[in-house]
Parts: sequence; C-alpha cells; structure tokens
Amino acid sequence: MSEQQPGPLAGYKIIDLSSVISGPVATVLLADQGADVIKVEAPSGDIVRRMGLGSGGLSPGFLTANRGKRSIVVDLKEPAGVELVKNLVLDADVFIQNFRPGAIERMGLGYDVLKALNPKLLFVSVSGFGAAGPYAHKRVYDPVIQALTGLPDTQADSATARPKMVRTIIPDKVSALTTAQAITAGLLARERGDGLGQHIEVAMVDATISFLWAEALAGLTLVGKEDQVRRGQLAQDLIFETKDGYITCGAVSDSEWEGMCAALEQPEWLNDERFNTPMGRVRNAKERIDGMGDVLKSRTSADWLERLDAHQVPCAPVLSRPEVIKQPQIVANKLLSEYEHPGLGQVRQPRPGAKFSRSRIKEQQIAPMLGQHSREVLLEAGLDNTAIDALVADGVVIDGLV
Repeated sequence: MSEQQPGPLAGYKIIDLSSVISGPVATVLLADQGADVIKVEAPSGDIVRRMGLGSGGLSPGFLTANRGKRSIVVDLKEPAGVELVKNLVLDADVFIQNFRPGAIERMGLGYDVLKALNPKLLFVSVSGFGAAGPYAHKRVYDPVIQALTGLPDTQADSATARPKMVRTIIPDKVSALTTAQAITAGLLARERGDGLGQHIEVAMVDATISFLWAEALAGLTLVGKEDQVRRGQLAQDLIFETKDGYITCGAVSDSEWEGMCAALEQPEWLNDERFNTPMGRVRNAKERIDGMGDVLKSRTSADWLERLDAHQVPCAPVLSRPEVIKQPQIVANKLLSEYEHPGLGQVRQPRPGAKFSRSRIKEQQIAPMLGQHSREVLLEAGLDNTAIDALVADGVVIDGLV
C-alpha cells in the first residue's frame, strides 16, 4: 500500500447537482477513484436520504450512492445561491446535473453560462430521454425506461407471454456507468486536446438500448428482419430445482454439452438430433431445459455442483441475498469491508469493481450529513466566515454543523 499513488482521479473537482441514482452513482464511482465530489443539495436534501432504513438524513441507499462526497446545501431558487454555484464552478473540472431538460437553463446555470465562466469545464447532463423529442419533458423513473427499451419483453413469462419488469433498476445504473465512463473519456480528451471542456449528454433510454443491443436486442441488427426477433418468453430460465434448493448450469459449446450429458448421466442426449448441434440446442431449448430440470430434481445441489464441476460444466448455487456476502469466492476477492459510520453505525460496502495495481481506491468512505461541508467548501471558494454567516441567516445556505 505504501507504494501506491493517490487515486487515478485525485486532483479533479466535480460539482454534483444530481440526485437519486443515475447521477449520484456515476459520481460515487469517481469519488471512489479519488475525485473531490461536492454534492450540492437543495434544503430538502436528496430524496434518497429518506428512503429506507437509517436516521438523521442517512439511509443505506444514500450511503452507497454518495460515500466519500462532500455535501453543501444551497437554495438555487435564490439568486445568491445561483451565484454561489457559479463561484464553485470557476476551478471545477466537471459539473453534472440530472434535472429535466430546460430546468438548469431556467436556473441560470446552463452550459453556455458555465462554459463562459470556465472554458475547461465538462458539463454533464443526464436525462430520461434527451433534450428533444416527444418524451423529452416527461417525468421518468426506471420502470418507464424499462418499458420503452424491451426489457420487460425480454423478461416475459414463458407460459403467458406477459411482460415483466426486471426487479432492479437496470436503466438507472447502466446510465450511471455510461456517465462515469463518458466523464473519464471527456477528461482524457481535454488533457490530450486543446484543454477545453464540452457538453456531455446521457439519455437513460439511449444508454439502456446500447447496453441491451449486444444480446437482448441483437435480433434487431439485420434490417428488414425485425419481425423474426424471438420474443423474450421463448427464452428459458436457467434456474433448476434440486432435492434441497436451486442451482444454475448451462452448456453452450459442444464440449460443455458433452460434459452436461455425462454429469447428468444422459448419454442418449449426445445423439439426439434436437440437441447435437449448438443451433439445435437453441431451437429446442424448452425441451432440452425441461429434460434437464426433470433429472436435476433427483439429487442435492451439492451433489450436482460437484458432478458438474468435475465435467467442466459452468454452474453455481443460486444464492439468497444474505448468502452472497458469505460466498467463498466473494470473500476471497476481498470485495466487501465493514466499518463504523458515524450516522449509521456498523455498515458494509463493496469496493469499486475495478482494481488498480498502483493507484489507491478509497475504501470505508463516509456519506455526508446534509450540508455537512457547506462552510468548508465555501471557505475554500474564497468566502469568509462573515459572508457565510450572512448566507446562512438569509436561508441561502444551510450549514449542517450548526
């Protein structure tokens, strides 16, 4: 650890006006990698502070999406509050917001305004649908994007063909990952180019469709053959019931299928014309998987996993969420750490998914109380305590330490 350098994004300053998930999860990744992320909140605070367990304006969800950031509370309905944000932007590298299109311009903090103040600034806008088009000004949450991108169709029930939502907010988090990658790419382009910033726009609907295209929407690739796309309900669920639980297992290559047949003691499947080619196994997936399911009910999960592993068949137990944190591979990866959080008590968090051999990643980070760093950040921006006291007295700023 002593040989490691600061985080790969150490020295970069990000002014974060985003809330809920799509923006905050993007910037928390950058904070983990060393960036100084200043979260600018309204007096009411990010709504995720109040969603779920926890108290005092902190919830587990807020911790995960905002660990390692600094919180400043500014009332952007007040002209003095807008001027404060302009002041913060003067030496910032990134400004990010996820208001509906047009809102940030009405506040007086649009791209043209901030670019004039700081030409090197990356101005990042995250929205549901983008700045133009018939849906641009609709309110949006994750299920709306799911509905418009084919995810529920992909998840459709195999028996009834009824579409089903994915029970986790895929579009929000995919948009966050897309945004974080775009910000780092924008910083690299600025450093290698003329030193000027630019406007980066991420629409959740765009990010999600791009994410799904390599697999769930790949059937739309061939123009004119869209009606041949297999509907989601034709795909089979690779969860199998065993004598004492559930496992998953699958075979794509011929060698894996040979291993599957050996592990399940079904040698006759090797010569079955329905299953003896990769395409045949796809076309006859229901029959193949139904047959596997019938066999797998006869032994315990541990028995089957041992046999499948011995024959080099991809497989795993289907874990409950509490079981995940005890799984030996997860433990071996040292992904999770436990530490004391002053607002939430003993907490557990994952480190970022990417590891660097020389750059330090911040772990055991604290999520800020509402307005906890207001005075600290404003002092750094050049205001003195008298001026800050006046802003607090006028309700423009909330000092969380008062």
